[in-house]
Amino acid sequence: MANNLEVYKCELCGNIVEVFHAGGGELVCCGEPMKLQAENTVDAAKEKHVPVMEKGNGTLTVTVGSVPHPMEEKHYIEWIEVIADGKVYRQGLKPGDAPRATFPISAEQVVVREYCNLHGQWSAKS
Repeated sequence: MANNLEVYKCELCGNIVEVFHAGGGELVCCGEPMKLQAENTVDAAKEKHVPVMEKGNGTLTVTVGSVPHPMEEKHYIEWIEVIADGKVYRQGLKPGDAPRATFPISAEQVVVREYCNLHGQWSAKS
């Protein structure tokens, strides 16, 4: 059973869904159960994925990686998402964009997630 705000991916067609309202059923796509995307939190590869947060005056800027993540056609960050005070903020990205987003958030406790098209979901908390 899925839980609110979990992210699932279809391993056959690539569809990705985030659960907005959890129910009792199984998430299925292309006739197969969708795979829960684990939130990785430790970088071990050359490409850095863990989101880095910088709080400003009423804003939160998120950069993907301590060294900016590549944003190439075959390897890029698809989105950056912030969960704060029960609200979800998301910025979609595409190849060529900077792996960075600024959100109008002043919450102390936040969860930041991002999704790499090759290496999956990554997160950090403050």
